[in-house]
Amino acid sequence: MILAAAQTKPKRGDIDSNLMDHYRLVKLAAANGAQLIVFPELSITGYEREDAAQLAFSENDTRLNYLKNLATENKIAIIAGAPIKIGSNLFLGEFCIAPNDVVSIYTKQFLHTGEDVYYQPSFDYNPILEIENERISCAICADIDNPKHPENARKNNSSTYIASIFFSPNGIPQAHQSLQNYASQYQMNVLMANFGGDSYGSTSGGRSAFWDKKGELIAQMEDSGSGLLLVEKQHSSWTSKILND
Repeated sequence: MILAAAQTKPKRGDIDSNLMDHYRLVKLAAANGAQLIVFPELSITGYEREDAAQLAFSENDTRLNYLKNLATENKIAIIAGAPIKIGSNLFLGEFCIAPNDVVSIYTKQFLHTGEDVYYQPSFDYNPILEIENERISCAICADIDNPKHPENARKNNSSTYIASIFFSPNGIPQAHQSLQNYASQYQMNVLMANFGGDSYGSTSGGRSAFWDKKGELIAQMEDSGSGLLLVEKQHSSWTSKILND
């Protein structure tokens, strides 16, 4: 099994440009055999609060059609983030696009301070993805600050925990420490994707990374820049490859 984390530098509010970057990285991941690729928090729009409603996607948004085609054609699952409008509520969410044309939605459960002015938290949208023998749970940014979140993932028999985040250079050391602890405590593989450039007028800390079930850091990217982190499971161990743009 091969998993990929995309470290990206979104253009603020430029959905078309950001989607083009998603297409490119999905194709690159697929060319390297990946069966899943995860992007950072709100990867399609860049991190947003005040403009989130104007940039929001609907549940069945046609702008996802080409990503759905890429998933099917390349047999790769895609996790990409956006503000998502469901009914009258706006969620900070991500689309989990399976290779069989099925799209499920994950919504952030634990909002960061200030996000609750614009977004609703929800536990109602929490899909489990399955690839080969792995059960995969999703997390978005501040979810990883609440130990209940990975604990619940383990209670759902998840073997891999995937976090899409937007953490600053000051915050990324604590994020790494938390994720490493979760990996060893709950015996879950942990894959994390962070921005490698500015978003929402703030610097991101990069360092997208992967830890195995023992909590051992297998690989991490640089603190800035974009590209892919690829990890491959061979029997009970993992190898890695980093492709920088």
